[in-house]
Formats: sequence, structure tokens, C-alpha cells
Amino acid sequence: MSIQIQTPIQNEITQLLSKLININTTNPPGNETPAAHYLAEYLTKNDIPSEIIESTPNRGNLITRLKGTGEKPNLLLLSHLDVVAANPAEWTTNPFAGTIKDGFIYGRGAIDMKGMTAIEVMTLKLLKQNNIPLKGDLVLAATADEEQGGEKGAGYLLRNHKDKIWCPYVINEGGGTAFPQNGQNIYPIQTAEKGILWFKIKTKGTPGHGSTPNMADNAITRMNSVLTKLATYQPPTIYVPTLKEFLDHIIQTNPALKNPIDQLIANPHKSDLILNELAQTHKALAEEIRPRIKTTLTPTIIHGGQKENIIPSECEATFDCRVLPGQNVDATLDSLKVYLSELGDDKLFYEIIQIHNGNESPTQTPLYETITSVLQQADPGCRVTPTLTTGGTDSRFFRETGSVCYGFHPVQPEEPNDEYEKRMHGIDERLSIANLVWGTSVLYETVKMFLT
Repeated sequence: MSIQIQTPIQNEITQLLSKLININTTNPPGNETPAAHYLAEYLTKNDIPSEIIESTPNRGNLITRLKGTGEKPNLLLLSHLDVVAANPAEWTTNPFAGTIKDGFIYGRGAIDMKGMTAIEVMTLKLLKQNNIPLKGDLVLAATADEEQGGEKGAGYLLRNHKDKIWCPYVINEGGGTAFPQNGQNIYPIQTAEKGILWFKIKTKGTPGHGSTPNMADNAITRMNSVLTKLATYQPPTIYVPTLKEFLDHIIQTNPALKNPIDQLIANPHKSDLILNELAQTHKALAEEIRPRIKTTLTPTIIHGGQKENIIPSECEATFDCRVLPGQNVDATLDSLKVYLSELGDDKLFYEIIQIHNGNESPTQTPLYETITSVLQQADPGCRVTPTLTTGGTDSRFFRETGSVCYGFHPVQPEEPNDEYEKRMHGIDERLSIANLVWGTSVLYETVKMFLT
């Protein structure tokens, strides 16, 4: 590749990420403003002005822009500054120290997604430093609140400051981590994501003394019935176009997988059985496919009861439901209500926390072609494929307003993908310095090629 990342730049981006991790932006509450100020100060030192817009106190969003000539469409480099919680007792390092050891930067956000923030900021700096003549504007936004739905971050900015942030093309998180297949790296680019349905179910009962359960109606017992029934919920298997294209690339890379994948496509009613068999030899691939072919429903929080000897009259559970693109999220909730109706409609109460339909972007675009070209230069012989992600990102806000969005954080494999993905939102989250540097070179080349 034309750019060579020298040792000073390697040290600089390593320190940039380490210090960014050291600013605790656990959401809730977020407190992203100090992280936004840190990046603003770094950009100022490199003659790049920026601004910080707070949606509410301490919920800061950083925006900056390198102006182009207007000959090409504008491109947004999007990231988020907030992170999920981490329990220090479970980690081998302090999750908010940004520890550098054994060639890795450890800490909450190293992967999701302060690592990508550092790569995007460094890409901006290098383009400015190298006086690259851009034909379109390059916008960078490091936002708040993505881990809680983005309403105080990307959503807020698009509602209130669209002129400062909206671009026809967006690069964000959600893809780019290669996985090896038959000696060849496959880079999945996120072009689609499942819809989000976060909701609560409250069960109602009649309170009473714990010593006389026959005299009361226990809301926890009813919630147990809800959870038991939902555990047997079998949504239909559906293969969306993005997944089919992904599987086609897998077959082309490893022809030995043609038969099980053909069987999977031909027998959607046997998908669980076929994936169980595939997992015996290709566990990571099977688990990659499994949540991408149907609605998933996961209980994540439960509350009920106040005292040891009081039968509770109310119990509440929170659910994380993910729905495939093309399926209506409201209709999914309606079908779940019907499925649970035999447990007593008058005893079950529903509350929607957050709701978004699934979304997709096309692959027949100049940006997708550029990403493919750069990756094939950086990793000769690799394959690039679109992919559907199970988790939601801020890309949905932009796709809903007409942007083409791709999840593209370039990462080469260093450990089994299922182990790498466990670290995201998990224990000992980390990103290697080698991947931090390599990802910067790939993103730099992508932006330069696309905008010049």
C-alpha cells in the first residue's frame, strides 16, 4: 500500500487509544464530553478545528470536517464514545486503564469502539498532514449514547444538526473483522443489520403471606410461565439476500462447505439441526449463521418481590428481541402477545423501550468497490462479502435518512473469531497494536481513493 505507518505514528495512535480508554464513558450515564474534549484538543494540535455539541449536560458529540472541492459525494467517518459497563474484578487488567502489554491495548472500548475512533481520527490527521486534495468533504463524528440506542448521540444530531453531520456515504462499526476460511481471509462488510425490539413484560398477581401461597397469586410464578413458554418460541427461518450472498462467498472460498450450506438453504425447517451438525467441524461459522436466519429473543433483566415473606403482586422482565430486515418489528411484538395470550391477557402488560426495523444498504456503490479494492491490495487473495449483523448500530439513523452505510473496522485475525467477539462487551477486551496500525493504513487508503 502507498502509505507506510512509521514508528512515531504507531506510538502516537497507541497512546491516543490508551488515553481515550482511560476516560471512563460507561453508559449509563455516558459522560462522553471529557472524551470529546480530549479528541478536540488532539485535533486542534493538528490544525483541525472541531466542535462539541451536547444533547444534554455531559453527553458530548464531537464533529469535524475536512473540506473538499464538491466534485465527489461527502463521506462520514462515524464512531461512538460511550462504552458498556465492565467489572474490574473479572478482568486481568483495569478495564479503564488503557493498559499496553504484549502488543495489545487492553480496556473497555478497545474494540467497541474507541479503537475505530482512534483509527478514524488518525486517518483524518494523516490526510491533512499529507495535503491530500479531497474532492468531497470528509466529516468525522464521534458521538454519545450508541450503547443505549443513540437517541442522545447520532439520533439527536440528525434531528437537530443534520446539516453538520449528514453525508450520502457513511463508514461505521459492525464489520471488517476478517475470518479465515480454507487458508483465505474473508472480510465481512456490514451492509445490513437486524431490527431492535427492546420491551418489558410485567406480570400482575395478588399479594399475600409467603407461608400461605394458596391464598395469593404469585407474579413471579406467572413470569416463570412466561419465560418457559418463550423458551419454546420457534420463529420461522428466513434467508435474507445479504445472508445468501455471504454464504455464496463462503462456498466459493471453501467448496467443501457447499453441501451443508446447500442443505441449509433447501431445508429452512431443519436449520437448527443442520447448524448443529456443521458446528461439529466449523463451530465459528455455524454460530455466525445461527442468529442471522431468524428472530432472536433474549431475557436480559428481571425484577420481582420486596420481602422474604411477601408474595409479590408484580414481576418485570426485560427482553432483547432482534428481527430480520424485511420483517416488521411491530408485527413481531403482536405475534408474541398472541403466543403468550393463554397465560392471561389481563395479567400481562407490555412496555416498549426501543424499536427500530432492520435496515440494509446496497453493495453496488463506488464506496463498496473502493473498500473491496483496498482490502485486496492490503491482503492479496482475500475475499470481501456483505454481511448482516445481529446487533444494532447508529447506521440505522443514517440509512433511514437515505445514506449508504457500511460497517468497516479493518481487523486481521489473531485468534479464533468467536474468542475475539467474546471480548466485545466481555472480559479483557483488547485490540492489537498491529491491527490498530494496519486498520489505519487500510482506512486511510480507502478514504483517499474514494475522495480523490
